[in-house]
Formats: sequence, structure tokens, C-alpha cells
Amino acid sequence: MPTFLRTIVCSVVGVLALSQVASAQTLTLESALQSAFAGNPDLAAAQWEIEIAQGGRQQAGLIPNPVASWDAEDTRRSTRTTTVKLSQTLELGGKRGARIDVASRAQDAAAQELEQRRNLLRAEVIEGFYGALRAQERLELAQRSMALAERGLVIANGRVTAGKASPVEATRAQVQLSEVRLERSRAEIGVSDAYRRLAAITGSANIGFERVESGALNTPALPSATQLLARLESTAELRLAELQIQQREAGLGLEKAQRIPDLDVSIGSQYDASVRERVNLVGVSMPIPLFNRNQGNVLAASRRADQARDLRNATELRLRTETRQALDLWATANSEVRAFNQVILPAAQSAVDSATRGFEMGKFNFLEVLDAQRTLIAARTQYLAALAQATDAWVRIERIYGDLARI
Repeated sequence: MPTFLRTIVCSVVGVLALSQVASAQTLTLESALQSAFAGNPDLAAAQWEIEIAQGGRQQAGLIPNPVASWDAEDTRRSTRTTTVKLSQTLELGGKRGARIDVASRAQDAAAQELEQRRNLLRAEVIEGFYGALRAQERLELAQRSMALAERGLVIANGRVTAGKASPVEATRAQVQLSEVRLERSRAEIGVSDAYRRLAAITGSANIGFERVESGALNTPALPSATQLLARLESTAELRLAELQIQQREAGLGLEKAQRIPDLDVSIGSQYDASVRERVNLVGVSMPIPLFNRNQGNVLAASRRADQARDLRNATELRLRTETRQALDLWATANSEVRAFNQVILPAAQSAVDSATRGFEMGKFNFLEVLDAQRTLIAARTQYLAALAQATDAWVRIERIYGDLARI
């Protein structure tokens, strides 16, 4: 009995280990997204911008350091006049508050840029994952086509041997098989390239999986244009454009504050060795804004703010246009995919089967079989192109709105 239980336990452990290995070799979309968010070097570099902006905010709130000075007039000790002075610049006009405002806006913009970068990375992972999935599908279709071509060659050779067909039929079948083999080789290279691109997006220099999860190739249903456009104001890119307006306006406030000159206050002591007398010194100085009142910088900052408003409007227009274009492309591509799945591919496959049976029975020549096979291959190629268009439309929406599951 213990031996029996031990056998069962070992079997269960072995099955679990094999399942873990199998799951580790198959990459899912969720695991690809997690790996990318954890290991993508571009995203890691972008995250440092938050702390960089924090450093800028900290620096903006600091006041100027006091200045200590020591002067000696005359090198002879008996007649030397020595001055020790401590001076401090007092910022007027709200310059420190204006600097803090600019730095705070930069902090907000850095956080928004990071969110936008995460959306872009998510879209890149989806694009790479479905590109790898299409590459796998292309390879499988190429293998099916090769099986058809091999069957056609066997039938053609049999009919030639039996004297029921010309040797030209066998030659055509051999040429068709060679073409399909080349397509399979190209498909294998395409799979390797797609895997390598996906691994690079997730932050790995090596391919750590054997294949991507073969789920449904069709893209998920997208929200309607009304739903998406209602959330346009909350997209990362448009919020970033709004923050850039606020940042430029804060910069304008800083330039206006720079028109008011700062006040330098100093105190010190002066000792005259010739008369052995020490006197206290108090001083106040301020530039007179007679010619330079920072007019040029104020004008430039004002135009930057106007430019930021126009750029925000341009961004909104572009995002609205891209949303509608992507939805139209997705609808068109999805209808094409449905047509291929429901009508075109089954009909093309049926035509190949009928032509092959007819050739085997002597009713058709091999040209008709060849034409049917090429029609099927062309239909499969167009099917993959339609899938690529649907995925591209989905990715474009993801770039703008982020995770669509949250809408």
C-alpha cells in the first residue's frame, strides 16, 4: 500500500512538473504584458523622470545662499584696511513661488508621460504578440499547403506510372511542392523574427518561450465611437497636452516675476590699521530696471503658452480622427475576417478537395488542381492580411486610450 501511494504521489508530482514546464514554454498575452512592464528598459528609463522632476521641484524651492567676502586694501600691515562682509539676496516679486509652480507642473507632466509610455508599451506588446500568433498561423497554413502539394505529387506520380497522365503533370506537381516548401521556409523565418521582436519588447535578449498561446486570432470587440470619444478628455496624451499648457502658463508667470529686481542686503565690518579704528557696514543694492525689464522673455513665454493651446487643439483633432479611422479599419477588417472564415476559406478548401479527387479519378487535369491550390494559398494569405489590419486598428486604439477593459 505505501508503495502504491508513493507511486501515485510521484506521478502527480511529475504531471505537475510537466504542466509547469509546458506553461513556461508557452507565452500568454497576460504574462507578456507583465514581463514587459517589469523588464522593458525603455519603461524603466522613463520611470526615472518622476524622481528627476522631484529633484527639480526640491531645487526650485531653495533660497539663494548668502555670500561671505573678505577684502584687504594695501599690502602693508600698518596701513592696511580690511573689510569682512556678509550679503544675502532677497528674491522679490514671488520668484520662488513661481519657480515652484513651474517645477510642480513638470512633476505632473512627468507622471502623465509615464502613463502614456505604459500605454504605448502595452500596445507594442499586443502588436508583437499577435504578430507572433499570425506568424505561427502562417507556418501552420504553409504546412497544410505542403501536405496538399505532397498528396498532389503522389497522385500525379501514380497516374503517370499507370500511363493515365503525362509526365508534365508530375513535373507541375513537383514545382508546386517546391514553391510551397519555400513558403514554409519563409514562414519559419517569420516565426523566429516575430518571437525575437516580442522577446525584445518584454525586455529579454533571448527567446524564453517556444510558442505563444494559440487562442482566437480574432481581435476583441472594440467600444463604440461614442464611448471612446466621450473618454477622449481623459486620455494620457490629451491630459499631457493640457498639462503642457499649464506648464507654459506657469513659465509665463515666472518670466513676469523676473521683471522685479532682487534686493541685495549686506552687513559687515571694516578695520583701518592706520588709525586703529573699526566701523560697521550696512548696505542695500538693487538693479534699476531702466532698460532691461525682461520684456523679450515675457513675450516669448506668452507665445509659448499660445503655442501650447494650439498644440492641444491639434492633439484633440488628431486623436478624434485616429479614433474614427481605427474603428472604421477595424470594422472593415473584421467583416473581411468573418467572410474568410465563413465562406472563402471553406469554399477554397472544398475546391482543392474536389479538384484533387477529380484528378485522382481522371476527370480533371493537374492544372485545375494547381489552380485550386494556389487559390487556397492566396485566400489564406489575404486572411492573414485582414487579421493584421484588425490587430493594427486595435493597437491604435490601445495607444490612445490604454487598457480598453477599463472602458
